Amino acid sequence: MTQTVLLTGASGGFGRLIAHTLLDHGHRLIATMRDPGGRGREVAQALAARGATLVAMDVTDDASVDAAMAQATRAAGWPDVVVHNAGTGVHGLQEAFTADDLKRLFDVNVFGVHRLNRALLPSWRERRSGLMVNVSSLLGRVTMPFYGPYNATKWALEALSENYRSELSAFGIEVCVVEPGGYATSFIEHLMHPSDTTRAAGYGPLADAPRQTLRQFEQILAATPSQSPQIVADAIAALIRQPAGQRPFRTVVDTLGMGAAIEPYNRALAELTAGLYANLGIAHMLAPQASPAS
Repeated sequence: MTQTVLLTGASGGFGRLIAHTLLDHGHRLIATMRDPGGRGREVAQALAARGATLVAMDVTDDASVDAAMAQATRAAGWPDVVVHNAGTGVHGLQEAFTADDLKRLFDVNVFGVHRLNRALLPSWRERRSGLMVNVSSLLGRVTMPFYGPYNATKWALEALSENYRSELSAFGIEVCVVEPGGYATSFIEHLMHPSDTTRAAGYGPLADAPRQTLRQFEQILAATPSQSPQIVADAIAALIRQPAGQRPFRTVVDTLGMGAAIEPYNRALAELTAGLYANLGIAHMLAPQASPAS
């Protein structure tokens, strides 16, 4: 069934692939990016040529989000689905990231999701329907050295998703989390590095470890063509295509082996959560409730 999908971060990383894949599946697309007339111009023009609605949105700015939502709904109607794809990665020694570095990172990866949801959810609650797809990461489930602040944002996004899932279920709103592994996209090119360049000196030989490990990981990706970012876009399209109430809460997308190790963890957490909710008499909050009119 054709849906109207609002996608954040459509200009880079997974965003461009997700956007074109959704258009391939016949969906109406509202593609948002910070600068569709500048840095994102080429991607924006290609998407507009295919019928997408292009909207400038900075997820770190309340006024920008509100203005973008008003423009988007005038042009394409209210979205049935939101895909929270906009995000920033980091790489480096955690201590070397300043508090301001973390504020900027959380503003995109966490607060940006919440900011847009606050603009979107009142209408969805009134309509008693909607699908929220949050693009997290396997690094939102397990930590890895030199990704510390990014780990923290994705763990936070996982928690936000858990709570949105339960608190919105009574309104027929469904929440899904997609957890990709590492992929060779422009995401790597735009990684945030620590602002404090003096702290690394105190780490001795370990100071160069972030650079070495990132280079090694890029070599692994280059040698593993099955780890194509297209499979992430396909997974998101598949979630949207599934009937309401039948979508998995978490979807792991990875061919490097890390995802297979995370799956039992996700299953165990799902069982723990179901048991806890059942003991508290709130098991019904784990699945979206159909509208009385449906």
